Amino acid sequence: MAPPPSIELSGEEDGDSRPAPHSILFSRPEDRVSASAASEPAYFGYLNLDRVIESMTNNHDEYDLRPFFYTRLGDCDAVHYRHEVLQDLENRVVLDAIRAFTRAMRSVRDKLKRASNTSYEIERQGWLVGAVDEYTVGVTSLARGLASAEVRSRGLRAFTTYLTGYLSSTAFASLIEESEALGAELQRVRYCLLIRGGKVTVRNYESQPDYSAEVLEVFERFKQDAPQDYRVGFSDHLDMDHVEAQIVDRVARLFPDVFASLKSFCDRHAEFFDVQIREFDREVHLYVACLEYIANMHSSGLQFCYPEVSSTSKAIAARDTFDLGLAAKLVSQGNTVVCNDFHLDGPERVLVISGPNQGGKTTLARTFGQLHHLAAIGCPVPGSSARLFLFDQMFTHFGSEEELANLSGKLEEDLVRLRGALRAATHRSIIIMNEIFASTTLQDALGLGTRVLNTITDLDLLGVYVTFVDELASLNESTVSMVSTIVPDNPALRTYKVVRKPADGLAYAAAIAEKYGLTYDRLKERIVP
Repeated sequence: MAPPPSIELSGEEDGDSRPAPHSILFSRPEDRVSASAASEPAYFGYLNLDRVIESMTNNHDEYDLRPFFYTRLGDCDAVHYRHEVLQDLENRVVLDAIRAFTRAMRSVRDKLKRASNTSYEIERQGWLVGAVDEYTVGVTSLARGLASAEVRSRGLRAFTTYLTGYLSSTAFASLIEESEALGAELQRVRYCLLIRGGKVTVRNYESQPDYSAEVLEVFERFKQDAPQDYRVGFSDHLDMDHVEAQIVDRVARLFPDVFASLKSFCDRHAEFFDVQIREFDREVHLYVACLEYIANMHSSGLQFCYPEVSSTSKAIAARDTFDLGLAAKLVSQGNTVVCNDFHLDGPERVLVISGPNQGGKTTLARTFGQLHHLAAIGCPVPGSSARLFLFDQMFTHFGSEEELANLSGKLEEDLVRLRGALRAATHRSIIIMNEIFASTTLQDALGLGTRVLNTITDLDLLGVYVTFVDELASLNESTVSMVSTIVPDNPALRTYKVVRKPADGLAYAAAIAEKYGLTYDRLKERIVP
């Protein structure tokens, strides 16, 4: 991926050996609080971002990541904060360390879930001890991996400092020491089972000999062809049944001191999972999910970059960009993804996209919106380079089919929705409109489109306006014409390239007429003998 803009990293944290870490996602605590209540933005469905985020988070449901993907960051520094972490994750050592840690924490949570679901107290204690062991190993390995990689991002450096202090704390040292001591005690537990019919007797192990090796040796001489295997395999079910639970209960009676130590350990360390480490485990999955999603497309030759972002400059651009959801589908099918470019400079604010149907107009409009949202949450965006605007609101208006149950006409519905959006918009908003006046006559579409575009440019909004009305493409200095193109020798075929040039629907019509022999000269040849 292309590198992000130059970023100055803050100095070392002041304070004691275990400072409170920043969030790995949010540079300001208040941003983390607002994310907890986030809901899906209204524009997600129109831009297919709902499907993209669903695919990204599909294998990470347990972390409830979607609110993070819904929450836009408030300023450029917050975006850079995430870019820094992503840069660190480009280091294979860092990414491998985090992946190993998240696997360990997933196993820890699984053991804790099993502990909470069992009705047998000693089994609950056993799962808890196993969770503690895996937790201490996982956290220690993560600290070692991050330290060896010399992370540079503010987020990972702050967390590494916190982790170092946590590992050297009395509480963590005591957790490891007690866990190891308890493990040693449990390893010394030995017992025998005497099974007679339906009765099982549990008794002390008194160094009784193991005759299994001798029995096998005696019967080895009679071995001929491979015998039928009559052994019964153990069930994969890991929870105790009632017989196993009673056996363990009897073992506990044989070793009361050991099992008293087990109970005491579990009572003291029932809440061993550090809150900050638990939150890190959740938040870091936004980066992991994002990188996993784009990895396949990246390996297919598609480019991603860290965009330059600004909350003041509306000079935006993107090169070699594409619709993220469509690209994922095409790559999975082995098909080619067509990339496009766009830019707005100076007074330019709105891309007016025209051209033949099914030529990529709507796709570029969606791409425009996707890029700005992904940039606003600090993720890499599709393209070799990008310069994007941090917006406050995004409004989308995509033409929909007229419904008979709706007593108002489609035009009235379009106008009501559009009026609401334009009243709520500010000079920092983005608006994306797709064929909203397709149900009207050409003259009405031109008149309404002119008024709408003039309002948009008066408000100084950034946006995209997809239309079949060529005249709107050159309305004023704020509008820029882009046209979906066709294969010159076969106008029925689309290139899916949308280029910056004056709108000329007549050229497309002439190409179609030429292909089917309907030009004036061809018709004259056929009619006049």
